[in-house]
Amino acid sequence: MASAADLVLANRLAEAAGEAIRPLFRGEWSQEQKSDRSFVTEADRAAEAAMRAIIEAERGDDGIIGEEYGTRNEGAGRQWVLDPIDGTTSFIAGRPIFGTLIALMQDGWPVLGVIDQPIAKERWVGRIGEGTTFNGKPVRAAACKELSDAVLATTTPHQFAGDDVDAFMGVVKSVAERKIIYGGDCYNYALVASGHVDVVVEAGLKLHDFAALVPVVEGAGGVMSDWQGNPLDANSDGRVIALGDSARLEDVLEAMG
Repeated sequence: MASAADLVLANRLAEAAGEAIRPLFRGEWSQEQKSDRSFVTEADRAAEAAMRAIIEAERGDDGIIGEEYGTRNEGAGRQWVLDPIDGTTSFIAGRPIFGTLIALMQDGWPVLGVIDQPIAKERWVGRIGEGTTFNGKPVRAAACKELSDAVLATTTPHQFAGDDVDAFMGVVKSVAERKIIYGGDCYNYALVASGHVDVVVEAGLKLHDFAALVPVVEGAGGVMSDWQGNPLDANSDGRVIALGDSARLEDVLEAMG
C-alpha cells in the first residue's frame, strides 16, 4: 500500500516536473528521435532528472523505472515509475493535453498514480484503497448503460497492427460514430476518471505509459485491464482497456472478438 508520505512525495515529484516543463512549452528546445522512432525533448529529460534527483535523495532504497534514464535498484520491491511527458508529440505541437505520469508499484502492482497536466495545472491522484481526486477534490467515473452510448477514445489508430486492428474496430463498431476521440494519450484516462470519457482501448504501451493510470481510473470507480480482462501489472503486454463503468467490460471483450 502507498502511505500518506508516499502521496506527499508523489505530489512533490509532479511539482518538480512541472517546473521543468512549463518554461519550455511552446518555446525553444532541442528534440531528437529515439531508436524506437518516438521523440524525446529537452523537457522530457529535464523533468525526469528533476524527479529522479528527489527520489534518489529521499528514498535511496526505492527503485526507479524511467522512460528516459532507465532503471535504478531493479530488484527493489517498491518502484517509482516515471514518464516525464506522456504525449511528447502533443507537447511538440503546443497542445496542452500531454501529462506527467508518476506511479508507485509494490511488488509489481500499481498502488499509487498521478496524472499531471502542468500547463493547465490539472492533477489527478489515485491511491489503492482511497478515492481519486482531481485538484484535491473527489471525482467519479460515469455510469454507462450501453456500449452504444459510450464515448470511446484512443491516441491513434496507427498503434494497432495485425489482429489488433480487428479487435479495435470491433469496439469502434459498437459505439456511436460521432463519439470517438483520437489523440490524448494519458489525458483520455484522466477524463475517464472524471466521468467525461467511457472507454479507452490502446495497444503497444510500456509500463511507464500505463502504471500510473491504473490507480487513477480504479480509484474513481472505473476498471483497467488487459485485452483478456486481467488486471494490469508489471508483466502486462501493453494492450489495455480503461472503462468508467466496469459493467461494460464483458461487452468490450465480446466486441473485440
